Amino acid sequence: MNKRILFISISSFVLLSVIFVLFIQKTEPSLVTNDPIKVHLAKENNLTSKDFKSSATISAVGDILIHSLVYNAAKTNTGYDFSPMFSEVKPYLENADLTFANQETMIGGQELGLSTYPRFNSPYELADTLKDSGVDIVSIANNHTIDRGVQAVQNATNYYDKIGMQYTGGYASKEDSQVIRTIKRNGISFSFLAYTYGTNGIPIPEEHPYIVNLIDLPKIAKDIELAKEISDVVVVSLHFGNEYQRMPSEEQRQIATEVIAAGADLILGHHPHVLQPMEWVKTENGNKGFVVYSLGNFLSGQKSIYREIGGIFTLTVNKEVSNGKRTITLQDPSFISTYVSKSHRYKVVPLENASQYGLSGATTIFEEITAHMNQLLPEKEIAQAD
Repeated sequence: MNKRILFISISSFVLLSVIFVLFIQKTEPSLVTNDPIKVHLAKENNLTSKDFKSSATISAVGDILIHSLVYNAAKTNTGYDFSPMFSEVKPYLENADLTFANQETMIGGQELGLSTYPRFNSPYELADTLKDSGVDIVSIANNHTIDRGVQAVQNATNYYDKIGMQYTGGYASKEDSQVIRTIKRNGISFSFLAYTYGTNGIPIPEEHPYIVNLIDLPKIAKDIELAKEISDVVVVSLHFGNEYQRMPSEEQRQIATEVIAAGADLILGHHPHVLQPMEWVKTENGNKGFVVYSLGNFLSGQKSIYREIGGIFTLTVNKEVSNGKRTITLQDPSFISTYVSKSHRYKVVPLENASQYGLSGATTIFEEITAHMNQLLPEKEIAQAD
């Protein structure tokens, strides 16, 4: 009888323990969730919990636009090697804490057949060189994103995942598109969003609406709101403007103002294939931010001097947390202009030194480009406080 009572008591205890564990599993919050925003938010919630002071630099370059002239120049006996094209600018790209590039041509790989304008497809090796040269994240939202269809985008995103490089603006799946890309440097968290004005008339497949982000101001505002919850700085890449125009259009300036008003801190512009100036923007609702309307071509096979000139933009971000108040300061925007030397197998070089690479009048052109990029900069610094 005593043994029976003991057995019943032990069984009851075990049963109650199992029920308690199951209850805990159902009621305790978990980071294992299909909602990527909540996962990131849980990890980043402690950003402003303690007094803190730090700074980080972010750099950005323009269009990586790989015409056949460029990938043929990179061809080797075993594949493609773009590293010589970046060797002169690699130290500048590596110098920043965080570097961004606009990857305009999809790296769908040789298996799809490489192709040039008007429907591009580039070698995987290009991504290897970008990563090795210091690029941390690329935008793949542009008018050439779906040149070679969904498969090229999926090949590209799979390869970026394989080498550990982040991408934004185009995605392999709905789930992939729901993850806001964030990168943390020196205790400062950056989020990256990217959008394009269109896709050269190629319809976005109905079954793959996530394949590329289009410029849709309500959607951008919603995405920025989510990004601000999980990061200190929101960076937005916009593929917009008129090709080969050296000044931003009124539409560009209006869109940029609305995106800053929605909460973006930094806008990186692409598409004109020539450089357009930088400026601070203050909006009617009190938001403030910085815009580079077009970073031009960083590496391409396009001809004519302004299409052969790009550059490396850099901005310093300061973060200070004191008594629970977070202040983010953007300051010291700078720009190093670059030149693509066709005579040296498409090597990208600092424009100031381009006379060594066959560019006549390089010093004069350098001074003109410097003035051009800085003509809209009446202020030196801008701050935001939460």
